Amino acid sequence: MKHLILVRHGKSSWDYGVDDKDRPLKEKGIQDAHRVSHYFGKDKVKIHGVYSSPAIRALHSCVIFLRNLKIPYSDFALSNELYDFSGEHVMDFVKNLPDTQQVVMIFGHNHAFTQIANSWGDTYLDNVPTTGLVHLSFEVSHWRDVQQGKTEKVVIPKELRK
Repeated sequence: MKHLILVRHGKSSWDYGVDDKDRPLKEKGIQDAHRVSHYFGKDKVKIHGVYSSPAIRALHSCVIFLRNLKIPYSDFALSNELYDFSGEHVMDFVKNLPDTQQVVMIFGHNHAFTQIANSWGDTYLDNVPTTGLVHLSFEVSHWRDVQQGKTEKVVIPKELRK
C-alpha cells in the first residue's frame, strides 16, 4: 500500500517585487503551517520521504512540517518537478518515487494539487486551500501503478482556527 500526502504551500505575500519562486509566506501562512502540522502529527503517521517544490513559500511550509513532525532532514529533498501548476509533472514525479518509500509527503502548488486530489482520490474537492492537506492511499505495491485511490483525510486550515 502507498500513501501520498499533498500539502499546498501556506498563504504567500505579493508585497515584494520578487519572482514567483521567491515569494515568501505571510504570517498567516506560517501560523497555518504550524496549526496543520500539529493537527496532522496527532495521527502519528510515519513519513518515509518528504519532497518540496523549490519555491520559497513551499519550502518554508515544508520546513515547518519537518520540524514539527520531527522528520529528519535526511528524508527530505527538493524537486523542480513539484514547481508545477497543472499536475502533469507532479503525477510523473509521484509515479517515479522509490518503491521503498511507502508514505510520502509532497509540498507544492495549486491547481496541480486540487487536480491530483480529484483525479486520484475518491472525494471531490473544489479547491485545496493554502496549507490544505490531502492524504491519499492506494492499494498498490509500486508508485508507477498509482491511479484511483482513497481520500483518507482532508485538513482545511480554516476549520482548525475555530
